[in-house]
Amino acid sequence: MVVLEWIINNILTQAAIIIALIACLGLALQKKPINEVFAGTMKTMFGFMILSAGSSVLQGSLKYFGGVFNAAFNLGSSGGAVVASIEGINGQAMTDLGLGSEIAITLAGIFIVNILIARFTKFKYIFLTGQALLWESTLAVVFSYFLGLTGLPLILLASLVGGAFATFMPAIAQPVMRKITDSDDIALGHFCTIGYMVTAGVAKLVGNPEDSAEDIKMPESLDFLNDTYLAVFTVMLPFYIVAAIIAGPDKCAAIVNELGLSSSINFIVMAFIQCCTFVIGLYILMMGVRQLLDNIVPAFQGISMKLVPGAKPALDCPVLFPYAPNSVIFGFIFTTIGSIIGMLITPFTGYLVIPGVMSNFFAGGTAGIFANAMGGKRGVIIGCIVHGIFIMIIPALLTPMLAQIGFLNLTCTDVDTVFTGFLLYGLKLLTGLFM
Repeated sequence: MVVLEWIINNILTQAAIIIALIACLGLALQKKPINEVFAGTMKTMFGFMILSAGSSVLQGSLKYFGGVFNAAFNLGSSGGAVVASIEGINGQAMTDLGLGSEIAITLAGIFIVNILIARFTKFKYIFLTGQALLWESTLAVVFSYFLGLTGLPLILLASLVGGAFATFMPAIAQPVMRKITDSDDIALGHFCTIGYMVTAGVAKLVGNPEDSAEDIKMPESLDFLNDTYLAVFTVMLPFYIVAAIIAGPDKCAAIVNELGLSSSINFIVMAFIQCCTFVIGLYILMMGVRQLLDNIVPAFQGISMKLVPGAKPALDCPVLFPYAPNSVIFGFIFTTIGSIIGMLITPFTGYLVIPGVMSNFFAGGTAGIFANAMGGKRGVIIGCIVHGIFIMIIPALLTPMLAQIGFLNLTCTDVDTVFTGFLLYGLKLLTGLFM
């Protein structure tokens, strides 16, 4: 048991190592020379770590922007305000409820169930986003615990539910993924899939996929915007600067101190630097995506041929960003608009849910790609506004359920994990009716 816990805590919670080991297995099953196995394994790991480093830089900049944005518009000042933070739920579950071991073992259980379902059914998807699996494990364990389960029964139920979500969510998204990538080589491993499919459905109803957001042409004077990173900078800079101006120097200084940044820099200059940091993070992330895909897809052929014939790797949402960079930015903008509208609606549920800037960027950007594939520019605009509202209302509905377990002023961000909570809470209600 001690050895198993060491493996779970040190190996199975490290997404880069998991993906590297899977690449190694895939190459070994193809009987590649040892030098190719070593090179492919390490390049896959490096690619994922570069992607993660870029994501960390992005998140650091977005924490600054989120704090300034909330301060500028006095969000979160209400006593009934709820923060959408699965990280906070994970921390409280492991400390206050003592569910750390159950969460870690369930993470391994979800991966095993995922492989078994993929091996013996037509749903050939292997979920490789380790961090997302950790959040799914957290919610599955928390709500299984709420059912009154402990020990092995809790782990088994949480693993079955989490493994099912890890298999079927990529399957649900795959028809749209084929349109986006023009191939069937990879799947989406991100637990915001229900939101993406709602967005895609709305976009299909209102838009025209032939009128793509990626075809937008800039005038010659704005030709520099054809560079993805300059375009991102140009779009994001007003958000940073305007939010800083409205918040004012005192509130900005407080946020800078809280984040451990240099407090001697002028608050407008700091906003400019943080916007540049955002773009640099995106650049690093894209480099990692390219290296990861260049190595994981060939390596995964070994898994497909030997262990799970026809399997597809389900990867994190940034792997889609290079396919439709314009749609990522538009998706973020219009999801943010929708989330502000949704925030104004959430008090009717009894709680004010604060928009998450990082969720708006990653999930909103991916929703933009889905919307553009199904409905072009018009689909992105309307679909992503609906997406923003959806990802505010759904977590708000979960909030009172979490409050019953002891998670006050917290809710989830990824809507698939929210539906995991709904499913297990519904099971709690059913068992109450028949017992």
